[in-house]
Amino acid sequence: MPVQAGATLNTFISPLGPSADMNNPELSVETLLPHQGTGGRGTAPERARERTQGAPERNPGNTPRSTPEGTPEFTARKFSALTFATSGTFFLIYLALSARRHAANLSTGYDLGIFTQVVQSYANGTAPYSALKGPDYNTLGDHFHPILAVLAPAYRLFPSGFTLLVCQAALVAFSIAPLMKWAYEVRGRGFALWVGISYGASWGLAKLVSFDFHEVAFAVPFLSLSLCAAGRRNWRAAALWAMPLVLVKEDLGLTVAAIGAYLAWKGARTTGIALAVFGVAATALEMLVILPYFNPLGQFAYWPPEASEEAGLLLQAVGVLWPPVKWLTVLMLVAPTGFLALRSPILLVALPTLGWRFVSSNPYYWGTDFHYSAVLMPIAFAAAIHAVDSGRTGLGSRLGARFGSRVGGGSGGGFGGAVGARLRARGVLPACVLGAVVTGVTFFTHPLHELVLPRTWSESAHARTADELLGRIPDGTTVAASNRLAAQLMDRTTVSEVCLFPRSFPPEEPPRWLIYDDTDNTDPACATGNLLEAGSDVPGYRLIEKRDGISLLQRTATPPTSTSSTGTSSTGIQPNGTPSTGIQPTG
Repeated sequence: MPVQAGATLNTFISPLGPSADMNNPELSVETLLPHQGTGGRGTAPERARERTQGAPERNPGNTPRSTPEGTPEFTARKFSALTFATSGTFFLIYLALSARRHAANLSTGYDLGIFTQVVQSYANGTAPYSALKGPDYNTLGDHFHPILAVLAPAYRLFPSGFTLLVCQAALVAFSIAPLMKWAYEVRGRGFALWVGISYGASWGLAKLVSFDFHEVAFAVPFLSLSLCAAGRRNWRAAALWAMPLVLVKEDLGLTVAAIGAYLAWKGARTTGIALAVFGVAATALEMLVILPYFNPLGQFAYWPPEASEEAGLLLQAVGVLWPPVKWLTVLMLVAPTGFLALRSPILLVALPTLGWRFVSSNPYYWGTDFHYSAVLMPIAFAAAIHAVDSGRTGLGSRLGARFGSRVGGGSGGGFGGAVGARLRARGVLPACVLGAVVTGVTFFTHPLHELVLPRTWSESAHARTADELLGRIPDGTTVAASNRLAAQLMDRTTVSEVCLFPRSFPPEEPPRWLIYDDTDNTDPACATGNLLEAGSDVPGYRLIEKRDGISLLQRTATPPTSTSSTGTSSTGIQPNGTPSTGIQPTG
């Protein structure tokens, strides 16, 4: 039975599409029947008939139709335009945030500088070297991310770290589209818009785009495409979209294995098992063979430290779930979905990422800072869509299933099935409202709110001073810079850090220039930094200018390599070639 003209207005005003409007007199029992108990895909006989004969009269996924008079409703074509507009808007938001932070000298050598050097190496046809990590340091000994080579053509055309920020914004924004499309098929325009806006504004993605560039920007669209295909039971597409994840980062092979386990559990046994074996094998090969081979120390750089003998197995197990910041991370993962994600087994795909983060002794992995939670966002929202598609939306879904079974005679049809469908629909709206509230709160506690602050759109006196002093450094030279200034020099000089981070190595020769910002709190402590902050001379260098806490020095002679009481040379670099110590927030 076609939807009458009176349903047109409800299509636009109902937050969850026509099936969620409980007071629409034009919605009949027949209109609701295709959605009951099947997540919007019709009854089993209907699906069987569609596979053999097609379904020209069916309204899949609650897609609004044209009225009998021919007045166009919200068609799939118009929805595609809305999806494009949503993704495009978030692309501009992401790019504006990262570009303004970069212009304000808030991006850093760790990590935008490192990845710029990596892509620059690929663009020059060499291995992915990074001088920030050490002389001729092949970054395939640090993390396994060969997928970055696909950015080389763009970098050759536009050789700038800004190019990486543009690509990252595009990758993350693109990941919105598959989720919105699936959500539209499941419950119409309103639900799809909620998914697109809530996911696009989620705190995990905001943290990614606000903190430099990272390779996991590639993982976000791959996960979105793979999990949407898995939710539709398109097993082959789910496996194919998951496989490239092993080229993004070494730990994501375990996520691929988790997707494979889900496929095997839900019916694609052969494909799922093969994908799981592939994922585990890829991670093992990368962590045990490839990364140690290229690492200067011949080992995987990020193994957790061995537990002390005094710590028993029970204490170690408790440590995985403690301190409470780990529970906060889990809460923040599912809360933006209105806790719908908890009702889908797709959420289990997040376990490998949460597992290695919580097992680690690095406290930066435990919380919601930095970029580590970006890969969890598409998992959570895909799980939320799947929960709605499967009818698992809380109390309303349970009452709906019980009512439809009892009144509909166990078949889910007739009046009981229709009312049951209405009850199930009622469970979606509260979850969406709760999720929207959480997203609204996190907007003000996470970086996206910076776009509405006046200071974001004005240039500070400190940034102008930094740009002027950076401009005095000639192209093609070697520079040691503080962390935030290093990111500004990547495109035209060979840059190392004044104060080395862990797992980094000193340059073979002292750099010709030093530029150091006393106000940069992202640098680890080192002897050279202490001298500059105290206003003392740095052996082998003469001070060109110091203004607003920024010191510019030029080398006059080869600096001595005598060590201070801290075991660090006057250049801030350990002369024995071993990495210096300090705090590294990323990895």
